[in-house]
Amino acid sequence: MSAGFILFLVTSAVALLLFLVLKLKISAFISLLITAIYVGLLSGMAPEAVLKSIQEGMGSTLGFVATVVGLGAIFGQILETSGGAEALAHSLVRRFGQEKAPWAMSLTGFLVAIPVFFDVGFIILVPIVYALARDTRRSLLYYAIPLLAGLAATHTFVPPTPGPVAVADIINVQLGWVILFGLLLGIPTTILAGPVWGRYISGKIFLPAPGEPPEESSPSELPSFGLIASLIGVPLFLILLNTLTGVLVDKDILGVSLLTTAIRFLGHPFTALIIATLLAIWLLGLRRGMTRQAILELSNKALGPAGLIILITGAGGVLKQILVDSGMGKMMAESMAGSSLSPIFLAWLLAAVVRITQGSATVAMITAAGIIAPVLQLLNLSDPLRALVVIAIASGATILSHVNDSGFWLVGKYLGMNEKDTLRSWTVMETIIAVCGLVFALLASLFF
Repeated sequence: MSAGFILFLVTSAVALLLFLVLKLKISAFISLLITAIYVGLLSGMAPEAVLKSIQEGMGSTLGFVATVVGLGAIFGQILETSGGAEALAHSLVRRFGQEKAPWAMSLTGFLVAIPVFFDVGFIILVPIVYALARDTRRSLLYYAIPLLAGLAATHTFVPPTPGPVAVADIINVQLGWVILFGLLLGIPTTILAGPVWGRYISGKIFLPAPGEPPEESSPSELPSFGLIASLIGVPLFLILLNTLTGVLVDKDILGVSLLTTAIRFLGHPFTALIIATLLAIWLLGLRRGMTRQAILELSNKALGPAGLIILITGAGGVLKQILVDSGMGKMMAESMAGSSLSPIFLAWLLAAVVRITQGSATVAMITAAGIIAPVLQLLNLSDPLRALVVIAIASGATILSHVNDSGFWLVGKYLGMNEKDTLRSWTVMETIIAVCGLVFALLASLFF
């Protein structure tokens, strides 16, 4: 296959995916599968080989992603129902004080979005934004944008949120590296898109707080700040410790021993999330009077939205497998080898194009990861560089949220904004996150 034909095939595959999702309104899961079949057949694969690749790609991807996303969803559901998110917000606002409340809201969003889905975290915490705006008579955006930036940055950068977990699995990188870079790059990104942008745009757009105070739980009824922060930190610490231990063992700084084996077992994402979920069930559920039946129902409820993400991720794994088995991935890598175009930038650009066109960040991430994964396999990038590609893909999939994104309407509705003001505030904030993610990933890549 010539470079021109490969470019045509990739471009037409993305166009087909967008046509199926946008024009025909076909589920992203089915659309990704159809696109993978299209790529396989046009690249010269036999029909039987295409079907075999579908099975292998789906199976190899879901083995990891389904477990991590499922456990993460249950953990987040327990945290949400127990009032953990509210507890974090109340404690941080009290400690930071009203003058620095935007920073407290950013930190709250950053922590809450690690186990809790973005939209759920926002809906839970927006009453606190209302209360702060009412007390200080400032624009809602002064507190809402920092909160949204914290939620969006972590949801974009830090596992076990589904997006980076899925992308990390498809391009084969350890979650510990993604968590490390997600935290390091996510913090300055949150500051720029949150308190800095929030202070500016709240001076341009005044949004009054709703007249009626919303119902909030009494702080005395909520779990403690220390407990919630510790529960969120447990899986992150274990996974990072596992990654660090693995690096030290691989470089012969540490020898293989019972201790290193135990650390690597406990720090595997499966084990770390099982431990965190069981601790949450006990400390936030059973000890606070929740019945076993209620916990079971919460667990089942959490797996509903997680199921769709898992299936879409599996379809992205199928697209990757088709590109590998057809030989297109190798040809794409060879054509890129002599190019000056950074794989980090290319991955970001692919995700950004799909995101802007069809709106779903998840579909954008999975599509970009499926296309770029075979290229990365042959470029022999290190784990840190692969992790930066994950950050780039997730960043590109955040850019320019507009009317085809459900988040655009959710934020606009809860803050009482029209479309113009939502574009001026929320859309710009999302784009700041996307651009900062790319720039910081490129800067970090200079050191690896």
